[in-house]
Amino acid sequence: MSKTVRVGVIGVGQIGKRHLDLYTKEIQGVEVVAIADINESEARRVAEMYRIPYVYTDFRKLLERDDIEAVDVCLHNNFHMPVTVAALQAGKHVYCEKPMAGAYVDALKMYRTAQETGKMLSIQLNTLFEDEAKAARALIDQGLLGHIYHARSVGFRRRGRPYVDGYGSPQFVQKAICSGGALYDLGVYHIAAMLWLIGNPRVLRISGATYQETEMDAERRAKSGYDVEELGLGLVRFEGNLTMDIFEAWAVHMDAMPGSVIFGSKAGIRLQPFGFFYSLGDLDINATADIGGFNWRLHSLRANADGYDSAQHHWVAALQGRVPLLPTAELALNTMLISEGIYLSQKRGREVTAEEVEAESISTAQQV
Repeated sequence: MSKTVRVGVIGVGQIGKRHLDLYTKEIQGVEVVAIADINESEARRVAEMYRIPYVYTDFRKLLERDDIEAVDVCLHNNFHMPVTVAALQAGKHVYCEKPMAGAYVDALKMYRTAQETGKMLSIQLNTLFEDEAKAARALIDQGLLGHIYHARSVGFRRRGRPYVDGYGSPQFVQKAICSGGALYDLGVYHIAAMLWLIGNPRVLRISGATYQETEMDAERRAKSGYDVEELGLGLVRFEGNLTMDIFEAWAVHMDAMPGSVIFGSKAGIRLQPFGFFYSLGDLDINATADIGGFNWRLHSLRANADGYDSAQHHWVAALQGRVPLLPTAELALNTMLISEGIYLSQKRGREVTAEEVEAESISTAQQV
C-alpha cells in the first residue's frame, strides 16, 4: 500500500479548485488537510465543498502545521516565489502552478532554495504527461530520430485571450500581476515539453518579438488594463548547434497551426496530431500511431504508469516514493530564461545572450 500524502493548498481560485478536484476525486493516496486564501468567505465555502477541515487566511499559519508534508501553490505568477520559498524553508515539498514565477531571477531563487533545503520542487507542466509527448520520448530514447538539430514549439488559439475574449479574470492580462501574456500562460507548456524531449540543453542566445495587434472589445480592454502580449515569437540557440523556434498565440487570424515538431537526422516527430516521418531509401514514410493503444499498454504492462497520468498524479507518486520526480523545476527555469529572453530581445531590438537575461532579470515578486 502506498502511503497517504498530506497536503495543503494555497490559493483556491479557478486553478486551485481544479487542483482540489484532482486531489479529492481522481488521485488515490492524498489527503488535503488545509487550504489558505485571503478571501475568507470563499475559502470557507470551498472547504465545505471539498470537506477540508482547516482554513487559513494567512498561508504562513498553514505552513506551521507539522502534519502537512507538501503544499500546492495556486496563486498568480508574481506571488509564486515568496510563497514557494517560505514553504521550502518551512520544510515542505512544493508543487507550484506554471509559469515558475514572474521573472527568471525569482524562479532561480525558488530553484536554489529547493536545492539548499533538500526539498522537492515541481512545477505544473501537464504537457510532459500527454500521451503524444510520452510516445515522442519513447522514440527519442530508442535513438530513432538520430541526431536532433531543431525543434519548433507551437501554441495556437484563434481568439482565446483571457477576460477580453470572454473567460477568466482581468488579472491574467495585467503585467503587474502575471508579468507576461501568451508566452507565460501557454508558451510555458509547449516550450517546456520541447525542452524535455531534446534534453533541456543550455541556452546560449535568444531573439524574439511580441505583439498585441488583434482588435478586442473596447469595454473589456478598458476594464482589464490589458498590457501583455497576445503573440510571442522566438528563436533560441542552444549549446551543440541545436536550435528551437517558438510561435505562441492567444489570438491570431488563422484557422489552424501545425503542432510542435522535432527534426532529427533519421526522422522527425510532430506532436499534434501525432506523426512520425522518415525515409527508407527513396521511399518517404509518413506514419501515424495508435496513441490510445500505447497508453493502454503503458498502464497494463508498466509499474506505476498512473504516476505519469498528469503533473499532479506524478507529484503525488513522487511524494509516495513510487516514481522519481521528473526535472520539471529545471525545465520550467530554462523556459523562464527563454521567455524573458524574448521580452528582452523585443525591448533591445536584437539577439540577447543568456548571460544578459540573467544579469538584467528584475524581480517582480509581490508579498501575499
